[in-house]
Amino acid sequence: MNLNSLQRRQFLRRLSLGASAPALAPLLNQIALGAEGKTAPVRFLFVVEGNSVPPKQIHPADLPFVEREKRKRLLNRSLLGSPLPTALQPIQPWQDRLTVIQGLSGRMCSGGHSSDHGALGAYHANQGRSIQGPTIDGLLGRLHPGIFENIVLGISSSPNKALDFNCSAADTGRSLATILHPHIAYNRLFGSVGKGAARNSFNARRNLLHHMQQDIKRVQKQIGGVEREKLDAYLQAFESLGSKSQKLLAARADLQKVVPRATDKYESTVETDRLDPHFELATAALIGGLTNTATIASGVGFPNFSVTFSGLGIDQAKHGIGHGLYNADDRTAWDLSEKIRAFHFGLIARTMKALERVPEGDGTVLDRTVIVYLSDGAETHHSRCYEWPFVVIGNAGGRLKTEGRCLEFPDYGRPGHQTINTMYNTLLHAAGTPRDDFGFLDPNLDKAMHRGPIQSLLS
Repeated sequence: MNLNSLQRRQFLRRLSLGASAPALAPLLNQIALGAEGKTAPVRFLFVVEGNSVPPKQIHPADLPFVEREKRKRLLNRSLLGSPLPTALQPIQPWQDRLTVIQGLSGRMCSGGHSSDHGALGAYHANQGRSIQGPTIDGLLGRLHPGIFENIVLGISSSPNKALDFNCSAADTGRSLATILHPHIAYNRLFGSVGKGAARNSFNARRNLLHHMQQDIKRVQKQIGGVEREKLDAYLQAFESLGSKSQKLLAARADLQKVVPRATDKYESTVETDRLDPHFELATAALIGGLTNTATIASGVGFPNFSVTFSGLGIDQAKHGIGHGLYNADDRTAWDLSEKIRAFHFGLIARTMKALERVPEGDGTVLDRTVIVYLSDGAETHHSRCYEWPFVVIGNAGGRLKTEGRCLEFPDYGRPGHQTINTMYNTLLHAAGTPRDDFGFLDPNLDKAMHRGPIQSLLS
């Protein structure tokens, strides 16, 4: 079959898929789009870490840090060639795709220990009791859905809790569930797409894989060599769900002889063990087209924000670490906070490697993915939301200018100051669905500071 001579719909219609059709169809749809010279939607991964992000912890190591109160104008400085701070060192190889953003305010949010849904929604969520509109991940997912509009995965300080409603919302009054157990997330993303006998009798980690093995073999006989190579690359990107010993999908030869087994990370109560497979699941879902918008919520929202990262050898909960950040004479809390943050960026780096291995169009999936890192607690442990640090990775297929820069906006209320609303407006522009009025207003600021995208971020 010459795929290039077929319309996408004809191609998909002619393929014979079995029980795993819902799981494979999005992936094959992306291959067919590429054959027609079309591009898949921009993908977004939001990583929200609880208990604040001190601006200095994400600031390039050899660029002078200007305190918020002293910033009188926009500073736009290159960080290329600069060593990244400890927390960001895992993503040093992608420095040219990175923008560190300092100085955006979010005073329309609640602040304190957590702004809950407000961090991604730009409104006062009242500890999750007042969902005043969609969060940015909820809106992007609705505008550009896969099989799932969104997936929201995370960890909390309550190890027995299966779900939380802590950071994401589809619309006014409609909080999105954060799945806290990896095995539940796995079954939702991959077990539920089975049909008939697969649905009635599946063990989610084995039955679906069996059906997918058969369907993959069938599909590979019906497509040409170049497309087969692309399919293989996609399948390889699903490797190591949960750990390197487990594989969701592997290369063709491996599929004939390997039956993956569940690992203890899916049942573990250790927070690092849970966060690890959540990143793997989100990565696989983005690559396979199950969703175009994923969110990882790490210890986000009141009252389950105080996670203890015992898997990193830390015996102090993040709540206590956050209080310790106020002690300028003792760096213990600062060092622990950096260690935890670097762990998150290590998982982000692994995700980027996986996305970079998958060809798409004349580049890779990473080229059309934007990763946004922030905290639900803005700049300090007891946040007042005068400054909300962001790390943005990826240029959305050339729509963003994330090219190794550090943007530092003027202090709150000064000319040129902007709010987190403009950050989210920028992402909507990057997604191809421009909007200039996301979120709610801070009544103490000029309306113009909330409106439109960040022009220095748009190509």
